[in-house]
Amino acid sequence: MNGTKRSSIKPGLRVAIVLKKDQRTGKLTEGVVKNILTKSATHPHGIKVRLESGAVGRVKEILE
Repeated sequence: MNGTKRSSIKPGLRVAIVLKKDQRTGKLTEGVVKNILTKSATHPHGIKVRLESGAVGRVKEILE
């Protein structure tokens, strides 16, 4: 599942995000969603979220 739809992402969900600094390499960071930062219903590059670790990035994969 990809992370371009806001409706498919909920706090507590395990996801893989790409951090701003890793956008060139595409390196993914896994974690649990703390809150959703994107206000629009969809985003072509993925919905921006904050993980419980404090990392902020765009959702590339939903792991659950």
